[in-house]
Amino acid sequence: MSLPEQGTTTGMVMAEFLPVEAQSLLPLFAWLSPSYPVGSYAYSHTLEWAVETGDVTDEASLAFWLTDLMTLGAGRNDAILLAHAYRAVSADDAYALNTVNELALALSPSSELHLETSQQGKSFLDATLAAWPSPRLMPQEGEVAFPVAVGMAAAAHGIPLPATLGAFLFALVQTLVSAAIRSAPIGQTAGTRVSAALSATVQAIAHEAQGLSLDDIGGCTFRADLGSFHHENQYTRLFRS
Repeated sequence: MSLPEQGTTTGMVMAEFLPVEAQSLLPLFAWLSPSYPVGSYAYSHTLEWAVETGDVTDEASLAFWLTDLMTLGAGRNDAILLAHAYRAVSADDAYALNTVNELALALSPSSELHLETSQQGKSFLDATLAAWPSPRLMPQEGEVAFPVAVGMAAAAHGIPLPATLGAFLFALVQTLVSAAIRSAPIGQTAGTRVSAALSATVQAIAHEAQGLSLDDIGGCTFRADLGSFHHENQYTRLFRS
C-alpha cells in the first residue's frame, strides 16, 4: 500500500479544519508519543533503583521524586540544552550546536545515563530524518543527546520553542510514570494523578528555561545520580538505566 502524498484529500482536510498553529504542533504528538521508535520504554532514569531501595513506594513518594528530578536535575538541564540546540539550528550555527551537544553528553553522570540520552537521541534523529526530512535537519556524526535532537528537529520544522519545551518535559514525566507503574509501586490511576500534578511544574520549567544560559545548568539530585551507578549491579532489572 502506497503512502498518501502531500496535497491529497487527507492533507487538504487537515489544512481546512486545523488552524495553522495547531498544524505546526502535530509532529510533536508523534515525536514524543510512546510509539515513536526511540526506545524510551527501556529506560527508567534510575527510578527502578529508587523503587528497589524503597525511596519510591507509593503515589506521594513518586511525585516527590519526580518533582526533584525535574526541578533540580535532568528535567531542568535538558530543557536548557534543548532551548540552546533549538536556537543554534535556527541561527544555522553549527559550532554552537556542536558545543551544546558535547556538553549534554558530558553531563551524564554514569555510563547508563549516557547510553540513555545518546541512544534515544540517535534513534530520534534517525526516525525523524526518515519520516520528517528537512533541509535544516542534517544527520550528525557520532552521538547525539536526546534533548539536543528534539531541539534540532523542532527548530528545523519551525515548531515554537515554548510548545516544544513543554511537550518534551511532560513526555519525560509520563515516561517515568510509566516506568513506575511497570515497577509496581503504583497503579495506572495513581500514575495519571502524578502526571497531572506535575503539569504546573513542567510549565514553570519550560518557561524558565527559555531565558537561561548554559552556565545556569546544574543539579543536586545526588542520590539519583549515585543510584545510576548502583543500578548497573542491581540483581534483577527491567530497565537499562
